[in-house]
Amino acid sequence: MSGDMPAKESRLKSWLRELLEAILPALVIVLVVNIFLAQATRVEGQSMEPNLHNNQRLIIEKISYRFHSPTRGDIVVIRRPQPDPLIKRIIGLPGETVEIHDGQVYINGTPLNEPYLTQPTVGIMPARLVPEEHIFVLGDNRGSSNDSRAFGMVSFDDIIGRAWLRYWPPTESGLILK
Repeated sequence: MSGDMPAKESRLKSWLRELLEAILPALVIVLVVNIFLAQATRVEGQSMEPNLHNNQRLIIEKISYRFHSPTRGDIVVIRRPQPDPLIKRIIGLPGETVEIHDGQVYINGTPLNEPYLTQPTVGIMPARLVPEEHIFVLGDNRGSSNDSRAFGMVSFDDIIGRAWLRYWPPTESGLILK
């Protein structure tokens, strides 16, 4: 019987080693992808209706803004002081003046074409200059959105990533376009 123990112990050690050799690299790859390249997120609330819906699942990519500046119309996930990140659309870029009146957003005095909206932008916001390395964001459901009108400009450093792909529910899966 005592001869069986070393064999069992050896098989257990071999099995554990194989398990670690398989799982550890997989965990490292998942962490690297999640930290640097892409991550899953969930839409919470109706602020991006009708284009994104509550509880939809998205993949955000984190790498493109390392090579180029954010662009108008991109849907981004941003860090805010609230516990959860927010999903918003980029409206104003560095150096631009953004204002709202007459149911319309204006960039540098010119009405912004927003074909993704189904309702006018209510309210009045006097002209605000977007500082360098910042963006101005709005939700697509302007009547129900906590956005730059409330919390101000968003630093490039607070952009977690750009919404890239919807994957849940499957009936609504696909690339997220401007």
